[in-house]
Amino acid sequence: MSTHHATIRWALGPDEDFTGRRYSRAHRWQFDGGADVAASSSPTVVRLPFSDPSAVDPEEAFVAALSSCHMLWFLDLAARAGYVVSGYVDPAEGLMAPNEAGQDAITEVALRPEVQFGGAKAPDEAAVQALHHAAHEHCFIANSVRSTVRCEGSWSYLAS
Repeated sequence: MSTHHATIRWALGPDEDFTGRRYSRAHRWQFDGGADVAASSSPTVVRLPFSDPSAVDPEEAFVAALSSCHMLWFLDLAARAGYVVSGYVDPAEGLMAPNEAGQDAITEVALRPEVQFGGAKAPDEAAVQALHHAAHEHCFIANSVRSTVRCEGSWSYLAS
């Protein structure tokens, strides 16, 4: 077992009206390794100027966490199988829509990894799909959520 920490910091600005809901949603995410990330509500949820479109919002972070976890497992499993992954890009996307209870939720996440392989051993389509399936099965984040997580990846092979 392990425990993971994040500290979220927010403070009301001096001229903001909290009960009137006219306050900034900008805040900081601080992690135990030292990373400090600007965060905010999404401008699609809270209008400007009360949100910060340049900051990471929780919905984006959720999609990124799923994508990152999948990638890390994929890389590990590919290495164990003897494949060399030379590049990995995932323009992942999350859909916010009403769930079964009518509440807004990230109801679906589409992972679209574009994987490049190099080295002497080239995987075929079945091997790549098996790696993605195993990565999804191992992903701690995917195993922790109720959302549907789809993988719609592509791959390419760069001969060494």
